[in-house]
Amino acid sequence: MSVAADLRLSVSPIDSVIVVIFFAVVIGNGVLARRFVSGSTDFFLSGRSLPAWVSGFAFIAANLSAMELLGMAANGAQYGMPATHYYFIAAIPAMVFLGLVMMPFYYSSRVRSVPEFLRRRFNNAAHLFQSLAFAVASILIAGINLYALGLLVNGLLGWPVWLSMLTAALVVLSYTTFGGLSASINNEVMQFFVIVAALVPLTLIGLHRVGGWDALIGHVTAKLGEDATHAWRGTTVGEATNPFGNWIAIALGMGFVTSFGYWTTNFAEVQRALAAKDLAAARRAPLIGAFPKMLLPAVVILPGMIALPLLPELGTPGVPYNNALPLLIGELLPTGLVGLALAGLLASFMAGMAANISAFNTVVTYDIWQSYVRKDRADRYYLAVGRVATVVGIGLGIGAAFIAAGYHNIQTYIQQLQSFFNAPLFTTFLFGMLWKRVTPWAGFWGMIAGVAGAAGVYVAEALGWLSFNSEQAAAFAGSGAAFVADGVVTLAVTAVTVPKPDHELRGLVWSLTSRRWNTADRDSRTLRRWVQSPVTLGVICLSFATALSFWIA
Repeated sequence: MSVAADLRLSVSPIDSVIVVIFFAVVIGNGVLARRFVSGSTDFFLSGRSLPAWVSGFAFIAANLSAMELLGMAANGAQYGMPATHYYFIAAIPAMVFLGLVMMPFYYSSRVRSVPEFLRRRFNNAAHLFQSLAFAVASILIAGINLYALGLLVNGLLGWPVWLSMLTAALVVLSYTTFGGLSASINNEVMQFFVIVAALVPLTLIGLHRVGGWDALIGHVTAKLGEDATHAWRGTTVGEATNPFGNWIAIALGMGFVTSFGYWTTNFAEVQRALAAKDLAAARRAPLIGAFPKMLLPAVVILPGMIALPLLPELGTPGVPYNNALPLLIGELLPTGLVGLALAGLLASFMAGMAANISAFNTVVTYDIWQSYVRKDRADRYYLAVGRVATVVGIGLGIGAAFIAAGYHNIQTYIQQLQSFFNAPLFTTFLFGMLWKRVTPWAGFWGMIAGVAGAAGVYVAEALGWLSFNSEQAAAFAGSGAAFVADGVVTLAVTAVTVPKPDHELRGLVWSLTSRRWNTADRDSRTLRRWVQSPVTLGVICLSFATALSFWIA
């Protein structure tokens, strides 16, 4: 991911001042947040005190990481409009499902993490397996953000990779160690607006430079073909030319298994909603986040498409598609906006890393250390463990950063990780939440089988036994295989093992859970206006997402 030296940014003193101010505000936020951390709940869950809009913007900002900015811009440059499926198909429906269906289970059961829900629904074996798996996944994803940051700053500013990584890691370490989740969320909300403020002028200037929308479509068609200017073209079963496969693979592999597996069970996201002040706010958090999410393709994917005619060397050896966004910044933005764009990119890297590190320290402290190593200690002891886990997580993230070096498209690596970690977890959650008969050991062995299913597709594709339109299509097939393998084994083990009694499953299974939250939503003073109802927000979200998806079909 090296950038040619003649494309290196010329950073003015004004740009440097903007970046320095940004770092100072981020670190200051962490120092100030420490005053409000008096116990482990404050550190790991922000005291469960945040309003819905803060949790909602933090929810989406935690996802608006380097992986999304660089990865989706790369997808825009490499694939064109089909990349919008990651938003309208692979994000919005799952976010609505999380807010309307799953958050009541998470929040009402007062679990402190996603793995803890598995312990209550299944058993300690399922809990420990998922805790360890999530800890590994969090470190790997934090490493992706860190490595991408190091290469980006090296390419744009000439800093050594190790220095860039170390600087960013120390900044994230400072505010997450001091202020915990509160500091992370405060910075994530601020960083979201910094990122958008940088990307909007980049997109507008780029569109003007290429001659407008019609001219851009002409350039994309000439370079990538007509399929690249339509989201759904080339998705016929048996004749698929779409880079993400046929419509079944897109709807089920990307839109159901992979998407729902990520958004509904990824604790780095769910943790932001759990920090809300009450159940109504927790349900609205992902729904509020869904509105800006569905508009992001205009400032994330579109710049990648704009880069095609403006950067003809993009996609050639030495200039991979991951470079689309930073190279476009150097090509288009004037003094001042370069500094803002750099701050936005740095914000995205740190937001993604901080989200995963804060989730990592929670799971390590509550789900591993407190549950299996040191039980029944004072609260201040676990607060100290959480801060140590933060330092350890940052160190492991630096080590994991170099694993991402072998991938030319960040999204390919991410989708592969999700097929291994998220798809099996979601399948087990779905069965366990909707069917009380699913047994504790069915949950455990189902997840093991799901991981094996995803691994089987990965190995078969690597050995040439299976072929796909793209590596990302292979990852979606892996998610599908994980879902099927997990489901089959879950059903088989359920048939020969004993389920938990009903009284142990109340609040954890749909058929044994009161729907009191619907009445609470109607009666709550914070929901006097009908538009604030989670159901209404969900319907509006899905309607807009469907309209946008077919508008670009």
